[in-house]
Amino acid sequence: MNWLSLDAFLTRIRPFRESLALALDMVAVALAWQATYLFRLGFERWFEARPGYDHWVMLAIVALYGVLLKLFRVPKGMWRFSGFGEVKRLAAVCVIAGLVAAVAVLMAQLTAVPRAVLALHPVFTLMALATMRMGYRMLYEHMRSRISGSAQEQRRALVMGAGDAGRLLVAGIQHQQGWVVVGYLDDAPEKRGARVAGVPVIGTLGDAARQAELHGITHVIVAMPGATTVERRRALDLAGKTGLAVLTVPSSQELLAGRAVNQVRDIEPEDLLGREPVQLDEGGISECIGGKVVLITGAGGSIGSELCRQVARYGPSRIVLYELSEFALYRIEQELGEKFPHIPLVRLIGDVKDLEHLRFTFGKYRPQIVFHAAAYKHVPLMEEENAWAALRNNTLGTYHACVAAAESGAERFVLISTDKAVNPTNVMGATKRAAELVISHMAGQGHATKFMAVRFGNVLGSSGSVIPKFKEQIARGGPVTVTHPEIIRYFMTIPEAARLVLQAGAIGESGQVLVLDMGDPVRIVDLAKTMIRMAGKSEQEIGIRFTGLRPGEKLYEELIADSDQTLPTRISRVRIAKLGDQHADGALLEWVKGAMDNRHWAREEVVGGLKQWVSEYGVPVPRLASDAAAGEASR
Repeated sequence: MNWLSLDAFLTRIRPFRESLALALDMVAVALAWQATYLFRLGFERWFEARPGYDHWVMLAIVALYGVLLKLFRVPKGMWRFSGFGEVKRLAAVCVIAGLVAAVAVLMAQLTAVPRAVLALHPVFTLMALATMRMGYRMLYEHMRSRISGSAQEQRRALVMGAGDAGRLLVAGIQHQQGWVVVGYLDDAPEKRGARVAGVPVIGTLGDAARQAELHGITHVIVAMPGATTVERRRALDLAGKTGLAVLTVPSSQELLAGRAVNQVRDIEPEDLLGREPVQLDEGGISECIGGKVVLITGAGGSIGSELCRQVARYGPSRIVLYELSEFALYRIEQELGEKFPHIPLVRLIGDVKDLEHLRFTFGKYRPQIVFHAAAYKHVPLMEEENAWAALRNNTLGTYHACVAAAESGAERFVLISTDKAVNPTNVMGATKRAAELVISHMAGQGHATKFMAVRFGNVLGSSGSVIPKFKEQIARGGPVTVTHPEIIRYFMTIPEAARLVLQAGAIGESGQVLVLDMGDPVRIVDLAKTMIRMAGKSEQEIGIRFTGLRPGEKLYEELIADSDQTLPTRISRVRIAKLGDQHADGALLEWVKGAMDNRHWAREEVVGGLKQWVSEYGVPVPRLASDAAAGEASR
């Protein structure tokens, strides 16, 4: 038997599954009626002893069974999954139909219909219906084992992209990992109707939803690593509209890093960015970092750990990992030791609030390049009870790191800032803006060290960001929580953020802040909907709940790369802004150190001082009246 042809036939009739199942069940009811007569009367009297109206009785009983089968939703069951639960539903239908049929025949005084036939027909019907389902399941599992070597239900996939990546993907997963690739989708006219690695090209990318329904697809795999970000995003959007789980193959950057093309993975933040990543000056970065001692504060955080990975690629002579969290430090040093065993690592538990330890560390290891990533960054956590901690860590900690770097003769010091520092409306943003002013102050003190900052928006996939949060909420079954239906943010990926930091270290001059033109902003609710679709779920199934703006949170973030206030660099879409300020004379630092020395822990004192020294720090955004109503809404 040609099992592939049988599989193709079954997939072609799959859209008509419910109608066919009901029709076959009704045929089985009619055959069971005949079998019951045969059992009761034998071959000699099978037809002779029946009343003339028997065929009308049979048709009425078949119709009765059809109605009850529909009411019990039996045709919706998938025969290849049939088990005891399905048999119980069939038994309920047969018992009810048998009782109703017997009562109706007796009340109609159709005495020529044998009582034994009325009693035995539900039993014969149940046997016939159950046998059909068990037989189909056995045939299906045997077919699957002959095709793929496993009798278990397979994941049926459509592959978007019939190029080399798609071919290698099919060769890697077909038959070996429980996958059955039904076909390719590709927009290239010359590939229409062709076969790649034995699998046909059955349509264009726009046919994804129709082909998925026709062939009983369970997964859609986007295999277009060489496509532009816009093309990949279009493919992901089309795949998401199928309502199925969406996977993808590694991007071209991941392939260059050594990841195998057949390692299908879930959708990552990079796939959803919707714009081309900024291409940076790799040669200049290599010249800046290669052979140098690099120190990274906050080395175990989301940005800090990615900085470590990116720095290691450029061959520094040593990386000094400075991190407060023992677990975070252990995790990144284990990863770097495995991937870059030739690079010496210094693993230090340290706190940027401890100036003396910083001085000892910088004096001992003499870092030439310093990336300052240690910071408290979660807006709601820093807004109320932890305002003093945010000021101490984000602002004073930056000053301490700058002092240690200047005293040890570091070449470059790069502060990692945030778009929240632009016209800040919250404590976290104000303390980061104050940290930028610290950089401005240090740049004006005549040190040999060049002090600069790099500022970017929200980082997809970082700890506490929306992507991990949405994934967790979707995995729990929802709802996905969004603060406001109109809230928008600018986004970049963790690797892109880390590369921008490295680029700042390579081209920045003292007193500058580098900003990234991040393209169009993204509505958070649209991002949530996309994540739900990519998980193969529906908005109705998961739900979206609006919780209202949090204290200090903006509805719209500021444009961090305003061409009217910034200057271009030789790197496309990376611009420079001056950090000059009227408080860059050290008065701000005196207030911060005084507040720390005098233990001014009250939030009111911290906020009052920040408003005095950070002139842009305004009144926090009030909670909108509509937020309360929005918080009750869900989809």
